[in-house]
Amino acid sequence: MLSLIWGTSFILIKKGLVVFAADELGALRIVIACLSLLPFAILNLRKIEPHRWKFIVASGLLGNLFPAFLFAYAETQLASGLAGVLNSLTALFTLLIGAMFFRQSITWMRMVGILIGIAGTAMLIFSGNNSADLDNKFYGLFIVAATVCYGGSANIIKFRLQGIKPVVMSSMALLTVGPVAATYLFTTGAMYKLQHVPGAWEALLYIATLAVFSTAIGLILLNKLIHVSTPLFASSSNYLIPIVALGWGVLDGENIYAWHYMGMAVILMGVFVVNRAK
Repeated sequence: MLSLIWGTSFILIKKGLVVFAADELGALRIVIACLSLLPFAILNLRKIEPHRWKFIVASGLLGNLFPAFLFAYAETQLASGLAGVLNSLTALFTLLIGAMFFRQSITWMRMVGILIGIAGTAMLIFSGNNSADLDNKFYGLFIVAATVCYGGSANIIKFRLQGIKPVVMSSMALLTVGPVAATYLFTTGAMYKLQHVPGAWEALLYIATLAVFSTAIGLILLNKLIHVSTPLFASSSNYLIPIVALGWGVLDGENIYAWHYMGMAVILMGVFVVNRAK
C-alpha cells in the first residue's frame, strides 16, 4: 500500500507543477497535510514528553519539509518516473545513517550493496546523450539529498521516538513544520494563481491528493512499519515505488530510455543486496 501511494506521488507532483512553482507546491503540500492531521495533533499535544520535541522537529524537517521542496525542484527538469527510481536510494541512506549515528551494524556485504546503489545512481543521473539530459542531470542530486533526509528521519523515528503512536507521531511532525510552510506560502504567488490562472484549482486538487495520501497517510503507514520492524525493512517499499512511478510516467507520455532501465536495475540490485545481507 505504501509503495502504491508513494509511487503515485511523483506524477501528482508533475501535474501540480503545471501551474504552481516548485516552492509553491512544496509549501502547499505541507500546509494541506498538516491541516488534514491537525485534529489528531491538538488532541494529543500534551501527551508528548518535553525531551522528545527536538526529535519530532528533526523528523518533521527531514521527513517532510525538506523533501517536499527538493522533490518539487527536481521534477521541474526530471521525468516523474525517474524521480521515483532515484527515490530507491532511501534504503541505502537509511542504513548508512543508522550505522554512522545510531550504532547500527553494517557488514561488508551491505557496503557492497551501497556501492552498487551509488553506481546505479551515477548511471541514471549522468548518462544520456542529448543536450537536454546533460543540462538537467544535476537536478537528480535534489532527490539524492531528499533520500538522505528520509534516511535520517527513519532512524530518528525508530531510535528516538519509539512508543509514540504512528498517527500521533505523524500529526506532531507535520504540526512542527506546517506553520513554517504556511508563512512561506503567503510570500509566494500561489493565492494569486488560484484566483486568476486557468487550471489552478485542478492543479491544487492534484497537490491536495498528494498531501493527504502521500504525505499524511503515507507518513502514518511508514511510522507504523518502522515501529513494528526496522528502518531498513520499512525502506524496502522502495522495491515497488520505481515500478509504480515509471508506470504512471509511461502512461503520461514520458520517454524512458534503455539506460534509465539499466540504472534502475543497478539501484534495485544494490537495495536488494543491502536488505538481504546479514
